[in-house]
Amino acid sequence: MNESREVEVVVIGAGQAGLSSAFHLRRAGFGPGRDFVVLDHSPAPGGAWQFRWPSLTYGKVHGMHALPGMELTDADPARPSAEVIGEYFDRYERTFDLRVRRPVDVRAVREGAGGRLLVETSDGAWSTRALINATGTWDRPFWPRYPGQETFRGRQLHTAQYAGPEEFAGQRVVVVGGGASGTQHLLELAPYAATTTWVTRRPPVFREGPFDQEAGRAAVALVEERVRQGLPPRSVVSVTGLPLNDAIRQGLADGVLDRQPMFDRITPDGVAWDDGRHVTADVILWATGFRAALDHLRPLRLREPGGGIRVEGTRTVADPRVHLVGYGPSASTIGANRAGRAAVRDIRRLLAQDQPVAA
Repeated sequence: MNESREVEVVVIGAGQAGLSSAFHLRRAGFGPGRDFVVLDHSPAPGGAWQFRWPSLTYGKVHGMHALPGMELTDADPARPSAEVIGEYFDRYERTFDLRVRRPVDVRAVREGAGGRLLVETSDGAWSTRALINATGTWDRPFWPRYPGQETFRGRQLHTAQYAGPEEFAGQRVVVVGGGASGTQHLLELAPYAATTTWVTRRPPVFREGPFDQEAGRAAVALVEERVRQGLPPRSVVSVTGLPLNDAIRQGLADGVLDRQPMFDRITPDGVAWDDGRHVTADVILWATGFRAALDHLRPLRLREPGGGIRVEGTRTVADPRVHLVGYGPSASTIGANRAGRAAVRDIRRLLAQDQPVAA
């Protein structure tokens, strides 16, 4: 770590947000490997998609938007999304010669010499004038804590560990969480499990009709306002609601999506409510979402008292050299594309201001 390689921009993460940012850097005249580098800790192209369960086919994916400059065409909706999107990202990286370095774990980003940032990794250190952080959320699954959780004799797992419904055959499963993953798990598990029970903290809100541009702008505005105030971003479903498609309607009609309020405690053999109800369970599946994977930025002290990072556009208010792409309002696939372009535009202005004036 004594010597570091110098670049103008380091991009951390090669999911949708990172690849979009790299594309716009290249289009703006930055050379991969010379002016910027993309570091990805995953073993292969595909971002977090490569870790999705095999039964999540491409046809079930909600809202996958193409990367800039290359459409995703003729994808078989019956193939696993991990395969389809992994191959697409691989083709994209090669087409635009983005030279992603993997697997590389970024351990810390801290203040370096001469106004630069020092990016410490498993593959040595990089000195950079600007940073695009596109690390997403997959590496930080959120596990709520409930009384008695440690006493449960069955299995507890998170969506991040879910491999498909077959392993739950004949078991009594409690699914916790009101987002898209929770409903997908329930619909998949129902034909295999002995019983399923769905519990959520808040009643689910199902959205009728198309999610048009006006609704999209309103949802983004709500997330933007939280981020602007330095509060942690809320889940996507909390502002968009769940789309009421044919599969959801059937699940509601069949009673698979019969939501129960959140239990009050976990017992050795299930979950219980203070009103005396108890459900026996072999498995608790926590479909409770993820949090932004930002621990490596801790040395920069970017967090606000509210627990989040204040961002204007993609630029962190506490440090204009650092951009968060795929965070907050840009967490959607189309949002990540737009944010990558905006971040590069902002970084070009920052680097131009820092250039010394010729004598």
